[in-house]
Amino acid sequence: MEPFLSNDFLLDTPTARRLYHEYAAPQPILDYHCHIDPREIWEDRRFDDLAQVWLGADHYKWRLMRSNGVEERYITGDADPREKFQKFAETLPRAIGNPMYHWCHLELKNYFGYTGVLNGDTAEEVWQLSSRQLSQDPAKSVRGFIRASKVAMIGTTDDPCSDLVWHEKLASDQSFPVQVCPSFRPDPALKLHKTGFEAYVEKLEETAGHPIRTIQDMKDALSARVAFFDTHGCRAADHGLDYVMFRPVSDETATAALQKARAGQPLTLEEAEGYQTALLLHCAREYHKYDWAMQLHFSCVRNPNTKMLEALGPDTGFDSMAVTDSCAATYRLLDALERENRLPKTILYSLNPADNAWLDTLLGAFQGPEVPGKIQHGAAWWFNDHRAGMTEHLTSLANLGLLGNFVGMLTDSRSFLSYARHEYFRRVLCALLGRRAPSQATSIPWAAWWRISAAATPSGISACNFIKMKGASL
Repeated sequence: MEPFLSNDFLLDTPTARRLYHEYAAPQPILDYHCHIDPREIWEDRRFDDLAQVWLGADHYKWRLMRSNGVEERYITGDADPREKFQKFAETLPRAIGNPMYHWCHLELKNYFGYTGVLNGDTAEEVWQLSSRQLSQDPAKSVRGFIRASKVAMIGTTDDPCSDLVWHEKLASDQSFPVQVCPSFRPDPALKLHKTGFEAYVEKLEETAGHPIRTIQDMKDALSARVAFFDTHGCRAADHGLDYVMFRPVSDETATAALQKARAGQPLTLEEAEGYQTALLLHCAREYHKYDWAMQLHFSCVRNPNTKMLEALGPDTGFDSMAVTDSCAATYRLLDALERENRLPKTILYSLNPADNAWLDTLLGAFQGPEVPGKIQHGAAWWFNDHRAGMTEHLTSLANLGLLGNFVGMLTDSRSFLSYARHEYFRRVLCALLGRRAPSQATSIPWAAWWRISAAATPSGISACNFIKMKGASL
């Protein structure tokens, strides 16, 4: 009987197995969007135990445990780490169908050599095995995990006010060849209707070195930070939006909204959207100027459980999928930028899989000769990065666009073990291709499709070209 995770896990055709083992598996990883802390990479953090690695900041696992009725003290509370791990191990067998079941076992296999099945009965065995390796093996550190995963590039997510000191340190460290690039995430400056906006503007004023009283002041501050980020290797920006809006207004109207928000006065929807549109357009023009990629994440309901938001704060595992009508606003946004010849390379991610088809057809309306696949439908994201969600996303893209120009997978994670998600994605992709084109296995130039250019070697990768390097990401 084969082990649970055999070498041919998910690879159900000869073509799929050939694609994965000969072409996909050897490729390095370009994790162009994640939420890991560059400071932990610089300091080469070590972990005390698997609870610290797995449960310290992983809201995927927290959601599973809550769904299993686990008390919060064993999730984000002050319970003993071994007790927290036990509760998670007891939960995992009930997660058949959830990608966490496969991801967790891939991580145990890839990083600790464990090929069994984690459950309540095997928790102690796994705990002892992992704890021993974490404490004794020099390679079981943040940098060790990154090297073992064949990671060539990491794109973190960074606030415009960041001094990027840890990126500076990593860039000057010749002993660590992995390129760690910041990504520009100006969400707090756009969300003037959210709590904490005034405090953030004051912080941005201090960083930019000038007061922000008008929309032009805000644009100037963000432009200065974009230029600063560019000198530190940034080649991508990211916006987390509840939905895509497009409501062009005059600078005077946007300024009025800014001043109302700073004064703590309530805003109408029209006022908020007008201000956000003005800044989103400005940022996109700046990204085009510096040849960055613009990422837009949308259709997410943030913090619907206000009781738990008050108790634990944001990003603790209570967000959910939203049903929004972002189609018209997205094409109007892209069209406005295209008419100015200032549409940047763009990656669009909707958390709602019902948006797949319109996104895949929208891509074809705004492509350009600057780079194949200039406008991308980003990888199946968050609640969609399971086997069925990835397959649905890839199938839609293949049917309606050019799958061969897809930018590929990302972790979108805070965990240094989550690079196993790239393996999972590659297996799903190879299985899909193997089923769709088995009769063409000898005629399709698979090697050329997967191969990375010489300029994209781990020691000399150029992050500004990450969209061009489909093989590395795939």
